[in-house]
Amino acid sequence: MDAKQYIQASDRCLAAVARWLESFDPDELDFSTTDGVVTLEFPGRVRFVLNRQSAVNQMWFAAGASAWHYVWDEASRSWRGEKDGHELFQRIGELVSARLGRDVGSPQ
Repeated sequence: MDAKQYIQASDRCLAAVARWLESFDPDELDFSTTDGVVTLEFPGRVRFVLNRQSAVNQMWFAAGASAWHYVWDEASRSWRGEKDGHELFQRIGELVSARLGRDVGSPQ
């Protein structure tokens, strides 16, 4: 993947997550975006961060003390965990669901 393709794919990823987050009550889960970063903010000052890592053509997601690195998989057209191949949007949905104590689905 060249730099232009990477930026396009990462921008689509960040936009999908931001669109998904718009449906939440901000008292339950708020979010902010800056260039290449989406920050999820929960009550109690708990934060999850999804960010673009252009130097290595990856997306990084951090939730509490855990963090994962994702690479673009053209075959599945999705971001996949570099260690075990799990899908990024599914992981975000699982962790947000666990944090909120209910199933909230995942970004699309």
